[in-house]
Amino acid sequence: MGKIVDRLLLLFYSLIIFVASIVVLFTASSWIPLDQASQTLSHFYYEKSYAYTAIIISLIMALISVRFLIVTLRRGRSQAPSIDQRTDFGDIRISMETVENLSLKAAGRTKGAKDLRARVRVNQAGLEITIRTIVDGESSIPELTEDMQGTVKSYIEDITGIPVASVTVFVANIVQSAPTFKSRVE
Repeated sequence: MGKIVDRLLLLFYSLIIFVASIVVLFTASSWIPLDQASQTLSHFYYEKSYAYTAIIISLIMALISVRFLIVTLRRGRSQAPSIDQRTDFGDIRISMETVENLSLKAAGRTKGAKDLRARVRVNQAGLEITIRTIVDGESSIPELTEDMQGTVKSYIEDITGIPVASVTVFVANIVQSAPTFKSRVE
């Protein structure tokens, strides 16, 4: 929800900055006559409706600027996503990228699997690992995927000590073998 609000604020902020830029450009380029510019400026001084509108818009823009500043500084301190564990000797942090690469390494041991990709999510029960692969089409897909699931689960649990809740294997396609042509000798 926060990201949607920030995007809407950014859109609103960008539109106001764009309009203000156009007005300044037209004024600086003398496309707005001096009489009209001075008349509009005098409205801000003498007519309260113009002044109150300008004050409200300025306050809104200042609040949006503060919001963006806070969001920018808060995100700047964030670190790469990781899995944190506490041991008797201290804390252990394992990056999600490390777990993905370990999953790919384990899945790569399965014969008949090619072009592997991994995605790891953390939930209450443990890690949810999704492996996307292309198979050779010569091995039984249920046996191949079951073997890959078991290999990945045991490897990740042994190496990281983090429980694996599930390993999902998505078989995207089979390897397309290049057509072989017999050479003709005359």
